[in-house]
Amino acid sequence: MSDSNNPLAGLEEWEDFLKERYPEPEPQSAAKAFQAIKPDKKKEEFRNYEIDARPSVREFYRLNHRHQTYDFGQAKRKEFLSLNRRQMSVWEALEYLNTLVDDSDPDTDLTQLDHLLQTAEQIRRDGHPRWFILSGLIHDLGKILCLYGEPQWAVVGDTFPVGCAWSDQIVFHKFFADNPDSQEPSYQTRLGIYEEQCGLDKVCLSWGHDEYLYQVTKDYLPAEALYMIRYHSFYPAHRDGEYAYLMNAQDREMFKWVRAFNPYDLYTKSHERPNLKELRPFYDELIKEYFPARLKW
Repeated sequence: MSDSNNPLAGLEEWEDFLKERYPEPEPQSAAKAFQAIKPDKKKEEFRNYEIDARPSVREFYRLNHRHQTYDFGQAKRKEFLSLNRRQMSVWEALEYLNTLVDDSDPDTDLTQLDHLLQTAEQIRRDGHPRWFILSGLIHDLGKILCLYGEPQWAVVGDTFPVGCAWSDQIVFHKFFADNPDSQEPSYQTRLGIYEEQCGLDKVCLSWGHDEYLYQVTKDYLPAEALYMIRYHSFYPAHRDGEYAYLMNAQDREMFKWVRAFNPYDLYTKSHERPNLKELRPFYDELIKEYFPARLKW
C-alpha cells in the first residue's frame, strides 16, 4: 500500500488516529442518553486533532474528502453489492482478511484475526448478547475490499452522508473544498436530496467497509447488530450528534447500540494473543447459529 492512493503505512495508523480523536468516554457516561455536543462549548476546549495528525493521516483524509462524492458511492454500490465476487464461509473470510498484514504498527504484532477475537472476547466477558459478540468478531470483514485492490480512502475513514451539506464536525472538513460535489448546489443544503427525518436507510453514506459488510450480512443478523456494522464509522453522528435531522425513530433507538459497540472496537487491542484453538469451538457454534455455511461476497 505505498502508491499515492494509499498514504497510510497500514490501516492501524488510521485506527490510532481515531483513538486520539475520539478518546474513551468516562465509564459513568455509558448509561447517559445520547446528546449533541454542548452548543456553548468553547473553541479552546477542543483539541486540534487536524494539526496534530501525522502527514500520512492528513493525506489519507485529503484523498477521502476529495473523492468520496455521491456519484462515486453509487458507482461502488453497483460494482460491489451484486455480491458476485466469491462465496466464502465466515472463517474463510476471516482468514482472507488475515492476509492484510500490517508490519508498521509499533504497538502490536497481532493479526487482523487476533484483533477481531480480542474485540469479541471483551464483549463476551462483559455479558452482552450472542449477536453482539458475533458482531465484534466480524465487524471489520468489509476491509477485504483492500484485497480487491481498492484504495484505503475507499475502505476506511470516518463515514458521512453524501448528497447534502457536510457537517463542520467532520474531521479535516476543509478538504471538502476540492470535492466536486461542493460545486453542486443541490448537494450543499442542510437536507440536500433527502427529507427531514427520512431515516438513514434512505441516506447514502460515503463508501467503505461498513456498508459492504452490512449488505453481505443484512439477511442474517438482528437489527441491532446490523446498525453496529453499518454505522460504526459514522463518527459525526454517534460521537458528535450530527445529522440527527435525517434520523427517524428507529435510528435514534438503534444508535444506542452503535455507541455501545464503539469502545470495544477502539480500545481492546493488547499484546495478549487470543488462543484460537481454545476459542474456535465457541465461535464455530456462534457462527452456525446465525449464518449459512457460505456467504456471498
